[in-house]
Parts: sequence; C-alpha cells; structure tokens
Amino acid sequence: MTRSFQFAMTLTALALGLAVTTSNSRAAVQTEDVTFTATMSPANEVPAISGDESKGSGEATIVLHLTRDASKAITAATADLRGTVKDFPASTALTAAHVHRGAAGTNGGVIINPMFKAGDIVLSNGAGSFSKTGVTVPPAVAQEILNGPANFYFNVHSTANPSGVARGQLSAAK
Repeated sequence: MTRSFQFAMTLTALALGLAVTTSNSRAAVQTEDVTFTATMSPANEVPAISGDESKGSGEATIVLHLTRDASKAITAATADLRGTVKDFPASTALTAAHVHRGAAGTNGGVIINPMFKAGDIVLSNGAGSFSKTGVTVPPAVAQEILNGPANFYFNVHSTANPSGVARGQLSAAK
C-alpha cells in the first residue's frame, strides 16, 4: 500500500468513527414533559387573605419540558404556565403569577417568573385565564421541582394583595 492510500484509509476510518459517535450522542439526548397542578386559594396565602378577595379561587397547570443527556441529567428546561381564576370581586386586578420556592405555610422567592406585565391577566366579572409558554427554567430548579413538587407553590398577585392573593402547592399531575 502506498502512503497516500494508507492516509486516505485512515481519514475515512476517522470520519466514520466521528459520524457514529455524533449519531450516538444525538440519540442519547432525550426529551420529557412533566405536568404539575396547583389548586389556588386565598386561605393558602401566608398570611391568609381576608376581605373581598378571600372568596376567589383558581387552578394552575405547569408543564416542564425537559432535555436530558445520556446520563439522564437535565441539561435544559422550559415551562408552560396556564391558569384560571374565578369568584374574585369584579374590581380585582391581577398583577402577577409565578412559581415560588416554599413548602405549605412558608413564603419563598420567585423561581419561575413568566414576566406577566400589567394588563396581561384580565378578569371579567372576577374570572379569567392566563398563559405563558416557553419560560426558561434553570436545570437545577427543574430537578428540584421533580424531586419535591410540594416544596414549591404557584400564586397570583393582585393590586389589593401585592404579596399574593391566591396560592396552591404544586403536585404531580395524575
């Protein structure tokens, strides 16, 4: 064999090996959707809400879209957040909705913030719905939620109750 032929064969073998390795790496990436729900009530806020807005309620659904590597570690995550509220006074203006870290009875910081702006959540006669898709979630936070959803809560905020007007702990959807 000539040197140029040996060199060409070596390059071909390397290229084939790279193609197989690249193909296997791509095949190892997995996606997964995991759904959580929360039943929101003003009584679940800390402290509990009193007054006109205390009769409201709501439901929230959070879908985490996960990307995992070959070792099953989460490498990327986004969330879709959807919610409905009802039975609030007609004058209620919702100003925010997001996921916080915190077990029942404790308040915590926002960890998934869909960045609703004033006027994004509009109620008609005390009821309405809202949604935001493709919200970036840090992989470590996504893993924490998977490990213990009850340690996180979804809540909505109003003009009259800026710290939160209705709250529900996350639970895995059945």
